[in-house]
Amino acid sequence: MKDVIRLAVPAHEEFRHVANLVIGGLGARLALTYEDLDDLQTGLDALLARREDDGEITVEIEVSHDMVRSTVGPFPDGRLGDLANDDSQELDLRRVLETVTDSVDVVEGEAGTFVVITKRRAATAGAAG
Repeated sequence: MKDVIRLAVPAHEEFRHVANLVIGGLGARLALTYEDLDDLQTGLDALLARREDDGEITVEIEVSHDMVRSTVGPFPDGRLGDLANDDSQELDLRRVLETVTDSVDVVEGEAGTFVVITKRRAATAGAAG
């Protein structure tokens, strides 16, 4: 069984903590380890920092027994340029996301460009999801 949570927040820095609160509450409900929760929040923060405008940004979190997948966007053209460069030795967006997640995908859709990050997790007895 999968649970899906969708959150749309203004793309301003002062609203990023709302997304982190949702991830934190979800982490507590799922009994995520501190390290997994911290990794998810770090990845989410790195993505949310790419938007600082008057629009909305959507975070969709899909949870199953073995993974947590977050879809974040839309991102205007040019905001994810360093995500395309997978040969960089700099501490860019791709390196951060690949360090804290198990997979990173960029998806083009009608509404724009979205980034999908996936974190596998061990099945925990008694955890919902």
